Amino acid sequence: MRSHNNPSSSGDEPIIEASNESYFDELDVSIKPGFDQRLLESSVSTMARRVPIVFSKEATVTEAVRAMQREHRGCVLITEDGTRQTALIGIFTERDVLFRIVDRGRNPQELNLGDVMMRDPEVLPRTAPLAWVLNKMSVGGFRHVPIVDEQCRPVFIVSVRDIVDYLVASFPSEVLNLPPDFDCERYRERDGA
Repeated sequence: MRSHNNPSSSGDEPIIEASNESYFDELDVSIKPGFDQRLLESSVSTMARRVPIVFSKEATVTEAVRAMQREHRGCVLITEDGTRQTALIGIFTERDVLFRIVDRGRNPQELNLGDVMMRDPEVLPRTAPLAWVLNKMSVGGFRHVPIVDEQCRPVFIVSVRDIVDYLVASFPSEVLNLPPDFDCERYRERDGA
């Protein structure tokens, strides 16, 4: 990994500059944190699940963004008829709002989801282990992974937030019983200084 020292830091902590491709090739895999392997093997269906917001490809971006805001979600799924009874054909995320609309100066009221969605998103079956969801998120750089049935119809969606909540629920005393401030004594000024 390429790194350089940050002049504002103590000099002990390198700043990592990673290109998209070489980042994963150069990870230090000798570090093995303690973790309960059974969590990775558990089915994604054991997690808390939220029914996805579904639209047709003819719906406008504005409609989708308003639904995302109202439901506090980071994405919507697109099916041919806008229901969960037909196969998934696309996904539209908050990243798409930034990079396919705002960044290009496009008007969301004039755009249909079919014009800006990511077609044929990567999906997993509801029997997939949690390890596969983490793999999709890490390798693919996704924040949301649609979970589908045997006919590729959307069942639910797993977000990064869902994973974090699941891990916190799996280790509640280790995470929720921490003091309110991390290492705050280190940053306090001494008396008389």
